[in-house]
Amino acid sequence: MRKYDAVPELSLIDFVEGDASARAAFQEALFEGFKYFGFIILKDHGVSRDLLQQAYDLSAAYFALPDAEKNKSAAGVDGQRGYTPFGTEHAKDSEHPDLKEFWHVGREFDADSPLAKIYPPNVWPDAPAGFREAFLTLYDSLEEAGMVMLEALSPSLDVAPDYFRRMATDGNSILRLLHYPPIPDGANPNAVRAAAHEDINLITILVAANGSGLELLTREGEWLPVETDPDNLIVDAGDMLARATNDVIPATTHRVVNPKGPNVSRYSMPFFMHPHPEAVLTCLKSCEGDGAKYPDITADAFLKQRLKEIGLAN
Repeated sequence: MRKYDAVPELSLIDFVEGDASARAAFQEALFEGFKYFGFIILKDHGVSRDLLQQAYDLSAAYFALPDAEKNKSAAGVDGQRGYTPFGTEHAKDSEHPDLKEFWHVGREFDADSPLAKIYPPNVWPDAPAGFREAFLTLYDSLEEAGMVMLEALSPSLDVAPDYFRRMATDGNSILRLLHYPPIPDGANPNAVRAAAHEDINLITILVAANGSGLELLTREGEWLPVETDPDNLIVDAGDMLARATNDVIPATTHRVVNPKGPNVSRYSMPFFMHPHPEAVLTCLKSCEGDGAKYPDITADAFLKQRLKEIGLAN
């Protein structure tokens, strides 16, 4: 029998503004949801509804531009900033490219910042108007929501409250604007919008998409649709958190399937929360059990290894 029938919905305000009992209940539910599903749904998270709607409108306007215009902002060899065309990325170990295109927004910094030696600068399109301002605001809002969730996770893993915040401060986090166009005529029948995969990072904060298709693989081996109110955030644990917790919190396999109804576009916006490059992914003492499963590795080395595996780096 399943412990849960659906991905649990939690209210972040219970942790931010609640009393000791409400905070403790949120912390326990977050940990249990991550352990059981690898996913939770977050409501009352403080990210403006108007900002989310503006972001969706701008994303749709950008992806409606001609390919020649979008390709002016093509991403570099590592795919970490700017536009990546349709059919470029594939899931690890998959030979079929995903049926999607996307845009990456990274951390913004001044030219004289030490981060300029670590991260590439953002690439910005000429249109639509307001694109840069809206997505930098959304980036900051989603990052802070992620920081609060990581703080809430800390007591369950017996680490200091700021353990993950210190790890993720100035991290190589990425906001991805995703467009899954209508399935084109002649598409490979084995290709899907996003093949089964696990995320690379610590946690992913997904602005709930404006169309169905997201499914997670339960511990019982069944595909479960993940749907919620468009104002909510869907949060899942990635490979880096799984590695640090010795799979106490496993990274859950998920996918985006092709539409079963009208063949229309789907848009979503995941925020991939990463540590800073020199952070070491090491097994937490509370999760050692019979011993660490994975050797220590820096976040940067792990990321580069995985980017090669999914076709975004050479």
